[in-house]
Amino acid sequence: MWKTRLSAFTQALADLGWIDGLNVRMDLRWSGADINRTRALAQESVGLQPDIIVTGGTPATVAVQRETRTIPIVFASVSDPVASGIVERLDRPTWNITGFGILEATLGGKWLELLSEIAPGLKRAAIMFNPDTAPVSSFMPSFETAARSLKLVPINAPVHSDLEIETAIIALGREPGGGLVVMPDGFMTVHRAPIILAAARNNVPAVYWLSDFARDGGLLSYGTDQVDTFRRAATYVDGILRGAKPAELPVQFPTKFEMAVNLKTARALGLVVPPSIFLRADEVIE
Repeated sequence: MWKTRLSAFTQALADLGWIDGLNVRMDLRWSGADINRTRALAQESVGLQPDIIVTGGTPATVAVQRETRTIPIVFASVSDPVASGIVERLDRPTWNITGFGILEATLGGKWLELLSEIAPGLKRAAIMFNPDTAPVSSFMPSFETAARSLKLVPINAPVHSDLEIETAIIALGREPGGGLVVMPDGFMTVHRAPIILAAARNNVPAVYWLSDFARDGGLLSYGTDQVDTFRRAATYVDGILRGAKPAELPVQFPTKFEMAVNLKTARALGLVVPPSIFLRADEVIE
């Protein structure tokens, strides 16, 4: 997943004239969604005094921003930059940071609506997130509004470990009619295997924000084409390396979204994928 995004980013930089090892040097850091390691790597990265730092995800962006207000930062995958305190304004970002958001707050409701389409027998829906790594507050209003409209009981499911993930999904699956919305979060991405497995074992239909989940056995995904987001981030890196200031570059949001549905998983859950989803899916996984 991250290798694909990194490849898109480095290729876009190369197309703009910046070639790693020739006229630019890239040092890579990967925290595995461990918040303590993320903070340590942020300190380490700032200590190297690079010309620019590129971050992926809200926790990494917040951690780096805490360490420097002078080194330019470009983020490539933040759900809500304003709510997270990363920027004060989208049109003219504050301080030394700008970048690309990945999702809009209304998607909290959109995910629930899609889940209800593919699993019309829903009675309850849990929204799963790690409160240490995911700013879920921006998605909650639209999620709760959609739940009321669909006459579903909304459930908060904060988790911090594989055990908590399994416990929450087991509870959701004890009675028929439970569904799951998995929030955008690096922690969830790293732990997607146990989430998908627990959902399958407990007969819980789930919707995700990344197509990687559907390819790995999740039922349905809808969200940003993040490869495109990282490709676009390269244009801001290019601009800053050529003299632009981050505060002059407005925060941008997605232009491309993608939906994936896993037919094998749907059959295992006893669901029939409706034409409204089947025809809109960018990827249908057999």
